[in-house]
Amino acid sequence: MNNFFSSRKIILHALIIVFFFSTLYARNVDKFNQGSNISDYFSGIVLLNDNQYDKSYRYLKKLDGLEDTHLNYSLQYLYSLVNSEKFYEAFLYSKKLEKNKIDIFESNLIIGIYYLKNNRLDLAKKYFSKIKKKNSNFFLNNFISSSLSNWINFKKMGFNSSKDELNKLDPKFSNLKKIQNAFLHCYFDRKNTDQVFKKLAQSKETDFSRYNYFYSVYLINSNQINLARESVNFSLKLYPRNLLLNQLKLDIEAKKINFSFNCQNEQHVIAELLYITANALSSQSIYIISNFYLNLAKYLNKNFNSFDTLLAENLYKIDNYAESKKVYDKISREGPAFFWHSSTQKAKILKLENETEKALKLMTQAFEKIPNTNIYQKFDYAEFLKNNQQYEKAISLYSEVLKFIDKDHQLFAEVKDGRGVAYERLGQWKKAEKDLLSSLESNPKQAYVINYLAYSWIEQGINIDKSLSMLQEANDLKENDPYIIDSLGWAFFKLKKYKLSKEYLQQAVELMPADPIVNDHFGDVLWKNGNKIQARYYWNYVLKLEKTEDELKAKIKEKLISGI
Repeated sequence: MNNFFSSRKIILHALIIVFFFSTLYARNVDKFNQGSNISDYFSGIVLLNDNQYDKSYRYLKKLDGLEDTHLNYSLQYLYSLVNSEKFYEAFLYSKKLEKNKIDIFESNLIIGIYYLKNNRLDLAKKYFSKIKKKNSNFFLNNFISSSLSNWINFKKMGFNSSKDELNKLDPKFSNLKKIQNAFLHCYFDRKNTDQVFKKLAQSKETDFSRYNYFYSVYLINSNQINLARESVNFSLKLYPRNLLLNQLKLDIEAKKINFSFNCQNEQHVIAELLYITANALSSQSIYIISNFYLNLAKYLNKNFNSFDTLLAENLYKIDNYAESKKVYDKISREGPAFFWHSSTQKAKILKLENETEKALKLMTQAFEKIPNTNIYQKFDYAEFLKNNQQYEKAISLYSEVLKFIDKDHQLFAEVKDGRGVAYERLGQWKKAEKDLLSSLESNPKQAYVINYLAYSWIEQGINIDKSLSMLQEANDLKENDPYIIDSLGWAFFKLKKYKLSKEYLQQAVELMPADPIVNDHFGDVLWKNGNKIQARYYWNYVLKLEKTEDELKAKIKEKLISGI
């Protein structure tokens, strides 16, 4: 596996060098064909693709002048500048590109954003108009260019003309048009602003709960505190996990009056549109460009915590755990809801860093620090405890949550599942079985709960036929899931249908080649099909896996001597 990744890196390096030379004009090759310059370019691009922006910047900065012959360099350098939060330097470099008659979307966008931030609106209009006229193959660029050009002009245009202009937005951006329409009513302080926001928030097709936050802040800024409280409470009934709304509810109770968003501020609205773009890119795992738009949003509205939440999440997804934890540390100081969210995310990172004890300590201290923990925080903590083998404490918390919810509550099935798993791990099967059945009664379409219950029955040698039927249903609900496929194969094994069992277990091994239990199962079925040499190979392989538990190792050593 290591050789495979090394080969990929060598190929990537070679492609970058070939691309570098193929895009240079002959008249300037001599300036950049020195080994050190090639190395700097190569290092800068590789580090950028690894999302190490500061390091990338330090290499690419050395190649000043390369933009004259290598347009891709300009774009990559701008990404490294903005993602390193060097906004003024990004602005100066963009102006240099303009002076050299190098016209790219991102440089004009940066110049326009810089002028907007510094309230030089006429100059901002010039550059937003420029990017609007420049068609892009990237459809989100077209959304950004049209939206920014509109919002910089809306104040002079008035409400009706602005609404007409907004309606010209490409139909494929219908949801984005609805969001901007709500902001437009808020921006002009229209009488029916509340109706527009309510219609948006009550949409059954799309989750627009985020925009109830902006509406509620608008109400607070208009001194309509009771209406804001009603709006937040209504939205939290539908979306109880919404971080922004949970913190806003606490802020209202604490009589906070200053917020980092105002829908009558063009910079704040444009920052939100940049955030929407960043969020869409993040969902597609395009993190370099997502962070580019996100950092531009933060530049326009640096104190809005929601932007930092996405930034921390992006950094986590690109395995930059150190920087992600720094951002979560910053967010945690912004109120109890943000504190709890940051604590759970930092604990998750610590687990990945094999710092389980630190993660447990962090979560315990965070939970104890929050006054009046709600059922969702108790559930989160119970889940964390269960996943870290603190089963008795987890059961106690799950039971506490159950006192405050009924069977129709959206948490009921999850709580019953979690407590059932904890009971099973403690060997209290009757209680576990009761909870797992109760969870499925509440929500029958839970593939993983079906799998857990059915596999537990199979391991005990009971309800095999019923388990097989349940697992086939789970497999329909979650196609190509290796755990469910393994359970199906094991059910056929218990029914002595070894050829059919082998088909499923081989598929499970291909999907999870490093899982000890799956490989052990496959070794067993190979033995039963007469492939004894191959069976011993897989059993020996399981002994070498780091995750193999001692109990399984002991059983395998017996099988290597005596077979099945």
